[in-house]
Amino acid sequence: MSPDVDLTVPLPGSRPLRERLLALDSRLFGFAAARNWPAGRPVLPRLSRAADHGVLWFATAAAMAASRTPRARRAAVRGVASLALASVTINTLGKRSVRRPRPALDPVPAVRQLKRQPITTSFPSGHAASAAAFAVRGLVPTRAQLGPPARPRAEVPTLPDGEGLVLVANTAAGSTERVRALRGLLPAAAIVECEPEEVAAQLEQAAARARVLGVCGGDGTVNSAAEVALRHGLPLAVLPGGTLNHFAYDLGVEGARDLAGALTRGEAVRVDVGRFDAGGRRGVFLNTLSLGVYPELVRVREQWSPRIGGWPAGVLAAARVLNADRHPLRAEAGGRPHPLWLLFAGNGIYHRMGLAPGRRTDLADGLLDVRVVHGGRRPALRLLAAAVAGPITRSPVHAAVRVPALRLGGVAPGTLLAYDGEVAEVSGRVTVDKLPQGLTVYRPAPAA
Repeated sequence: MSPDVDLTVPLPGSRPLRERLLALDSRLFGFAAARNWPAGRPVLPRLSRAADHGVLWFATAAAMAASRTPRARRAAVRGVASLALASVTINTLGKRSVRRPRPALDPVPAVRQLKRQPITTSFPSGHAASAAAFAVRGLVPTRAQLGPPARPRAEVPTLPDGEGLVLVANTAAGSTERVRALRGLLPAAAIVECEPEEVAAQLEQAAARARVLGVCGGDGTVNSAAEVALRHGLPLAVLPGGTLNHFAYDLGVEGARDLAGALTRGEAVRVDVGRFDAGGRRGVFLNTLSLGVYPELVRVREQWSPRIGGWPAGVLAAARVLNADRHPLRAEAGGRPHPLWLLFAGNGIYHRMGLAPGRRTDLADGLLDVRVVHGGRRPALRLLAAAVAGPITRSPVHAAVRVPALRLGGVAPGTLLAYDGEVAEVSGRVTVDKLPQGLTVYRPAPAA
């Protein structure tokens, strides 16, 4: 550091704190402006422009998501969500509240000055806030930061090398690498890979000869395996192999190593199973059930996902469904008719962690997490308001309650019902309840 630069701060009491900090800031700025770094001239201005509007961080998130690993995708989502919150806070509330002017550029050589100078106030810095928000995990915590779930333990077979496990893998889910990893960890396990149309039959055959029924695929495939495991009274081992894998991730199973560890150590829990009876059509769900616009979104997404991939298909489906000219669903609850854009019932309470999507920390709480978006003229605005609001709210637009059962009547024929990514047509009376602790599932015990 140059000896002619004085960075000392005057003793307390000599000047107000604000003046002392401003003086120190001015000296630091003058010191930085006087430095000559030729190698930085072609790099730093471009880097600064790349960070405008978060472009640098959005590109970083896209590159992370392109790796197609679940951890990288979730990290990308956390980074973008944190960036969005920081940007809104700093560029509205922060800058308008502080209104600190930018320092004079007299100490900066003309060759190093930007051709277009920013017109916003200099503090708080949008660039610094975006960089910190993208890297810091406090706003949107990872699953590892969540506390261990309180779920009832279950006695299950211990399978040191996998003998007794028969696992059915849906090849359409793109789970080849995870299945290969599980083979290496559990060489005695029987693994059957099949096409989607063969999954149901293969699950029944596997249940007839297994001590433990295993499944690898998306949420719909896991739903089918849960039904078979319930009928045969078998514990279920879930290896995530789909796009979202809500159930497996909420259990704490993120890959082959997690599942193999739980199987070899005999670690398992009992979880609730959601049930529905809709005009004589019965089924179960491990994650969510919904009526209204969401089942239509699921149907459109499934039509496009084989062509363009799951995430782009979801965005396209949302745009098409929300922009379509439609009327809300009408159903009776408590003896009165209600227009609804959306009814969501979760198997267990979904907790929002910062800006992250809802996660369940207890899959055996005995409750349905029911959320409703009431009918109105503008479904897109109402759905957005419900998504931004907290999990337990009541307003003219949306409401949320936690109940053990739900009953609806007067559902029109042909109404779509979505459960764990599957879609069915229902009508008449719809009853939703739970089978408390009805299914035993392997999962690694949380660290002490």
